[in-house]
Amino acid sequence: MASDFDGVRLHIVTGKGGTGKTTVAAALAMALAAEGKRVLIAEVEGRQGISGVFDVPRLGEDEVQVASAADNGVVMGLAVDAKAALLEYLQMFYKLGIAGGMLERFGVVDFATTVAPGLRDVLLIGKVYEAVRRRPARRGLRHHQPYDAVVLDAPPTGRIGHFLGVNNAVAGLAKVGPVKNQADSITQLLQSAQTRVHLVTLLEEMPVQETVDAVAELRHLSLPLGAVVINQERPPQLHEQARALLAADTFDTSALQDDLGALGLRVGPTMVNGLTQSGRDLISRLDLEQRERETITDLGLATYHLPLLPDALDSGGLLQLATELAEQGAAV
Repeated sequence: MASDFDGVRLHIVTGKGGTGKTTVAAALAMALAAEGKRVLIAEVEGRQGISGVFDVPRLGEDEVQVASAADNGVVMGLAVDAKAALLEYLQMFYKLGIAGGMLERFGVVDFATTVAPGLRDVLLIGKVYEAVRRRPARRGLRHHQPYDAVVLDAPPTGRIGHFLGVNNAVAGLAKVGPVKNQADSITQLLQSAQTRVHLVTLLEEMPVQETVDAVAELRHLSLPLGAVVINQERPPQLHEQARALLAADTFDTSALQDDLGALGLRVGPTMVNGLTQSGRDLISRLDLEQRERETITDLGLATYHLPLLPDALDSGGLLQLATELAEQGAAV
């Protein structure tokens, strides 16, 4: 099956809070791993959402395996911490060593990552950038092995433009030097054919509007867009004949009352009128979902559909979502 994203190595997943972006990011990582790929899934918000989805202990700054798949596919997990990333950055560029630990003890690290949020985002994305760019060493593999793909569980749509616009964020912090150079390199990767930003939404007004706004912002930043994932989509629940009957002003409830009575139910006006109103409310909901679906289609992006799972998410449900994504073209 052909993939919509051949050659993409960095998949950034965002969405309004509550749309299930972490679950979708995990399902995408599993879909990629199912093709025998080595995949890293990383989070940058400190929520430990990935560990919850995969039901593993809390993630830290070390990359650990969170799932395995067929054909030696594997998913590794990482929770990027700004403080640890800054200490690593100071050691890498300034060889501070023990002095870096002293800076942390005196609160300098916390001060830098809090007062300079642009620097914080550069550091967070910098860890992901390093994982994407990682290559095998000439003689054996380095301690950190390379990945076929990296999935980033990114901040929500309300902050995604600022988070990914690292060059704009550091413009007031550094005009030259390592910070500026790293921001330039990160921006080059984010705007390249190796990257796609995917947006997760529900068929509701606010999530869809945030998706539309985020698409406009990301296009303005020249960031390559991937797919819109409609999550928790429910089947129609009403066939067309029932919809037509309920929508009619002359709907006769006597036939419904007769059918319910034939099933041995005690039927009265309260039950019949309640069922009729529920049906009409459902029609309104379905009409709303269709309007939102058309708004998403107008964005001109690939669209994937994930079902609403009847039970709480478990490993079987996650595999079901991963299979849905793969069959719709998210992985090859």
